[in-house]
Amino acid sequence: MTENSETIRYTADVVTLTADGRVLLIERRWQPFQGAWALPGGHRDAGESNRAAAVRELAEETGVHVAPDELLELGTWDQPGRDPRGRYSTTAYLAVVHADTEITAGDDAATARWWPLTALPPLAFDHASILRAATRPTS
Repeated sequence: MTENSETIRYTADVVTLTADGRVLLIERRWQPFQGAWALPGGHRDAGESNRAAAVRELAEETGVHVAPDELLELGTWDQPGRDPRGRYSTTAYLAVVHADTEITAGDDAATARWWPLTALPPLAFDHASILRAATRPTS
């Protein structure tokens, strides 16, 4: 590697919404931001697509299962400094599920909880920006 090159890690995050105005968040079990609330998501495995990583991470962290074609791609967040561990590029997706969808915290999540969009806690990383993009009215 040259002096100007950097290692980039790829992740996928999922904004999971219900029609009654709630979003699914996890309480992070590990650093960085241990104990903070965040969108479900995580590292893409070798040979895995971003979409497949999003489906897997959502299921592992919250017990919510969606099909890959049920995810709407929101975009990529890759600003330097968005993660204190180094350079991370995430592809974010939107999933809309039934209001009675049951959740179970697992993997990297200490807790999983439905939050009203009108009463959110502070979010880790740049997840507030991702959530704003997912809930922005379209014209």
